[in-house]
Amino acid sequence: MQIKDVLATVHEEFQAVDKLIHEQLESRVPLVEKIAEYIVSSGGKRIRPLLVLMTAKAFNRADADAVKLATVIEFLHTATLLHDDVVDTSDMRRGNPTANARWGNAPSVLVGDFLYSRAFEMMVELRSMPVMEILSNATCVIAEGEVMQLTNVKNPDTTEAQYMEVIHGKTAMLFEASTHSAAALLELDEQQRLSLKEYGKELGMAFQLVDDVLDYEGDAAEMGKNVGDDLAEGKATLPLIHAMAHANEADRQLIRNAIRKGGLDDMNEVLRVVKSCGSLDYTRQQAEACRDRAQAHLADLPDSPARDALAALAAIAVERTT
Repeated sequence: MQIKDVLATVHEEFQAVDKLIHEQLESRVPLVEKIAEYIVSSGGKRIRPLLVLMTAKAFNRADADAVKLATVIEFLHTATLLHDDVVDTSDMRRGNPTANARWGNAPSVLVGDFLYSRAFEMMVELRSMPVMEILSNATCVIAEGEVMQLTNVKNPDTTEAQYMEVIHGKTAMLFEASTHSAAALLELDEQQRLSLKEYGKELGMAFQLVDDVLDYEGDAAEMGKNVGDDLAEGKATLPLIHAMAHANEADRQLIRNAIRKGGLDDMNEVLRVVKSCGSLDYTRQQAEACRDRAQAHLADLPDSPARDALAALAAIAVERTT
């Protein structure tokens, strides 16, 4: 199953989400609309709202409330992208200049705040305390994950366990919240809610781990971002953490120094060490383990094309090259 087949399972509902997104971007401040429209229309896969819709579809409940929740999730995600690009001083995302590169940091941060606020307005309209609890907690965890990542920048002593905690917070948490909040909205039983929560978490972890690999072996034109961004920003991602644990002393020091100073001057040498230590393969193996756990958690869902699509999405997350 390809991503187009996954999308086909909720085609009409996905169109409804797209329509609602643009309706909810309306603002009396023209620059808010301009920046928000720019970022939400810049070609993202919208995996997180897709998770909401497919979860609801698996129980034949992909109604207007599910569409609204999917839109809430997309707004939360878009807000984090606006803020992240400012923090990371990124100038390219999805093949286009970032909002901060076009309009500056202050407008980008403030429009991110607008999207967070609009998301919570819509969340209230769902009239579900469990959904509000899940998503309000998720936004806190995501913020903590971003701060943890920031404190680890240019720190070559970051451990694998610490790194896994960071990527759970900054990336996997919103995947987890997408499926978990959808399960809460549908008022599923406790076991199904837990299974869907864990599925989302493992999918998000797999997604980020593959991103870590692609940062060293991807194609910038295909990915829509600069290859080597993580090293340039001094981030000790899993390929580097694994390589430092298995390289000889000279190569270990090479990577440590590259992390401390950031930039791409040592990119070729770092890539040599990462490949020679099998660190990209190791990272992919960790992503594959997450995929397997994610798929196993779907056993509690009723048999349906939507459940098959959720399983396929976990496989696609690991196999992708962009």
